[in-house]
Amino acid sequence: QVQLVESGGGLVQAGGSRRLSCTASGRTFSVETMAWFRQAPGKEREFVAAIRLSGNDAYYGDPAKGRFTIAGDKAKKSVFLQMNRLKPEDTAVYYCAADPTTEALAASYAYRSWGQGTQVTVSP
Repeated sequence: QVQLVESGGGLVQAGGSRRLSCTASGRTFSVETMAWFRQAPGKEREFVAAIRLSGNDAYYGDPAKGRFTIAGDKAKKSVFLQMNRLKPEDTAVYYCAADPTTEALAASYAYRSWGQGTQVTVSP
């Protein structure tokens, strides 16, 4: 079993930046791909970005393109999300996910492991 712990959430003003971190523990030998999703109140969980820890191939959802950058550390089984030029609509709980069972990396159902989430609130 894989446990994921996120950190880095908080309150930030619009236009500011925030860096989220997530580290896997437990049976991490199977963790090759990690991702970030987010969920705002009353909305579906939304794909933000994913990365393959070997080779660092990165994939981005629409909310992240041009503003967010995902990075990974294979040795530490960690993933990071650098968020710049934040907007109030980026306010959400951000979840770390790992170990997808399919190549549909943007699909939340593909992931076997999830963190508890970290709240990011962007004030106007």
